[in-house]
Amino acid sequence: MSYAKLTREQIAARIARDIPEGAYVNLGIGMPTLVGNHLPKDREIFLHSENGILGMGPAPAAGLEDMDLINAGKEPVTLLTGGAYFHHTDSFAMMRGRHLDIAVLGAFQVSVSGDLANWSTGGDAIPAVGGAMDLAVGAKNVWVMMEHLTKTGESKIVERCTYPLTGIGVVKRIYTDLAVIDITPRGLVASQLLPGLTFEELHRLTGIPVLPSGARAAA
Repeated sequence: MSYAKLTREQIAARIARDIPEGAYVNLGIGMPTLVGNHLPKDREIFLHSENGILGMGPAPAAGLEDMDLINAGKEPVTLLTGGAYFHHTDSFAMMRGRHLDIAVLGAFQVSVSGDLANWSTGGDAIPAVGGAMDLAVGAKNVWVMMEHLTKTGESKIVERCTYPLTGIGVVKRIYTDLAVIDITPRGLVASQLLPGLTFEELHRLTGIPVLPSGARAAA
């Protein structure tokens, strides 16, 4: 059967649906920032940015950008009613003090045991760790948002990370353009697959076993 991979906006919308009421959430630089544009209107969710913002809103409309109000990726954002901005030292204290419920981070690789590599691919690449290590060990739940395969068709979910690590055993859930996968003591467990994508095909693309969780929900 054929299937169409999710777009980045669709992955972001799927993550947003899973964030519970009252959660304090950090959205990492890159793809994860898209999640802020899809949060349910009927839930109060507090978005945090490590440069010192709490109560961040979605991206501003074109022409209404305020470059004095940006996230950690230097992208213009909005501030919701009651939101605040503060020194980044206080922001990192919030991260390291385990006051964040969820951190949604991008990744170059995630291992079957939840190791995260997202700041350097080695070689001539310019490393950019930012606050990723603090978020990886400080957030109560680390969710990864990424495309399932590299541009050359290799799985980003691996038996063992070959890139420099950001954190060891920190990732609890992976959202890709193919599936939602939890990292459990049993191994990788897929709770959602794209319609038309079989576990056998997901296993082939991933290169390591992926177990079903039971009923399969459409993305």
